Order: sequence, then structure tokens, then C-alpha cells
Amino acid sequence: MRLAHLNRVQSPIINRLRQDLAWQFPEIAHIKSRKGVDGDVPLLWGWLCGERSSKRYDNLRDRSIGLGITSTVRHHARRLCDLQREEHSIEVELQELLGDSKFTAYREVFKTFGFGVRLEGIILSQIYPISAYFGADGKPEVRIRKGRKSGKPTKRYLSLRRFQKSLGLAPSLEASGDKSKIKIVGGSDLCRIAFWQWVFTRIEVKRCRIDNEIGAALGAQLDAEKAAGRGVRLVRSRISAKAAKLLFRELVKVLE
Repeated sequence: MRLAHLNRVQSPIINRLRQDLAWQFPEIAHIKSRKGVDGDVPLLWGWLCGERSSKRYDNLRDRSIGLGITSTVRHHARRLCDLQREEHSIEVELQELLGDSKFTAYREVFKTFGFGVRLEGIILSQIYPISAYFGADGKPEVRIRKGRKSGKPTKRYLSLRRFQKSLGLAPSLEASGDKSKIKIVGGSDLCRIAFWQWVFTRIEVKRCRIDNEIGAALGAQLDAEKAAGRGVRLVRSRISAKAAKLLFRELVKVLE
């Protein structure tokens, strides 16, 4: 949650900086600069506030058609650098926490889904230990009930349902008159958003798609639903819910 908060705080600052740079130093207004692996602040923001040097940006500034960098821009760049350092320190702390041996089996499963460290931390905060979702016999709880419409015996996967709901990915049917729709209700909003972002970056973008059975299965469903003309929001929601089902299945295999 602290990382999500820092991300929300940074976004408007970055937007304001880019708007100001569009007339002060347009040549760098849309450059994407990332922090270093070792935690160094992004070169662009570090250079703007005087923390890092760059001959490239020096040369661009000397030939710029802009009106010149103001102290306000340098101040905002310094704020961004401070936020980036705080973000890095939290990520290091998270890495240390995830290094605990009790999470090893979980993280092995997470690797097959291509989850990043942040998403791993978010998921673990919601579902650890997986045994909390099992029945009294220590196994996933499944009950057989009569179907509401068919009247036939139907399996209800209660443990899976509870697992999906804790992740904010349990779809529920809402009916009104002759109309019905699937809606996600309850669970972690932060986790649901993180899953949506994962679907976009690791499943929807084909060149980044996970190269295994999980990536193939989710990717095939996503491609088919988009080709059928379904809305992107609905498709991402359904793929996220399907991913949660697969995640539960794989965790049960390893940890039951």
C-alpha cells in the first residue's frame, strides 16, 4: 500500500513537470527515464535538480528552443528524487521480507505467472497462508448442492471462491428484471488493479506474453474474447479471474 501511495503521489508531479518542460525545455519533455537497478534516481529528474550529471542533457539544454528551466521545475524534480529513493528503500525491504523461507514455495509458483516483486507482495498479503482457505480436513472445500435453475447436483468450489474474493477477483451475477450482468464485488481493490495491470503487461501484449502453458491458455482466451468484440475492461476482468483460478490450482498442487 505504501508503494501504491507513492506511485499516486508521483503521477501528478510528473504530469506537471512534463507540461512545464514542454515550453521550458521541449527536447526532454517526453523522455522516459527510469531509476537504476542499484537505486540511483532517474537520470532526467536527477539532472534537473542537480543531483546527477549528463553531457547529453547539457548539450540539449545549450541548443534548446525552450525558454529556460525555472526553479519550480527543479524543485519538483527534487521532490520526485526523494520519492523515488523512498520507493527504492521500500522495495529493498519487501525483497528482504519475501526472502523468508516460508514464502519459497509460493514464489516458485508466482514465477510461472511472471509476477513482479510488488505483485508477489500484494498477493501474499491477501492469501498467506493458503491453508486458511481449506476445509476442516485440510483440503480445498467442495460442496454439492442442487442448481437453482436445473435442480441437478452442482459442485460449489468454496475454497476457490473465497480465494478469488480475497484477491478482489470473484465475479458475482446481478439480475434485474430480464437483464443480468457479471460484477466484481468485494475483496482487495489494490490487488484487483494490480492483476489488471499484470494482464495488460504480461498477457495482452503478445511480445511480452509468458512463454508457458499458463501464458498460452490466458492469451488464447484473451485474444478470442477481443476478437469477438467484447469490451477491453470486461476482457481484462475475466482474464484476471481466470488467472486467480489457475493460481489457486497451482498453489494447491504445491502446498496442499
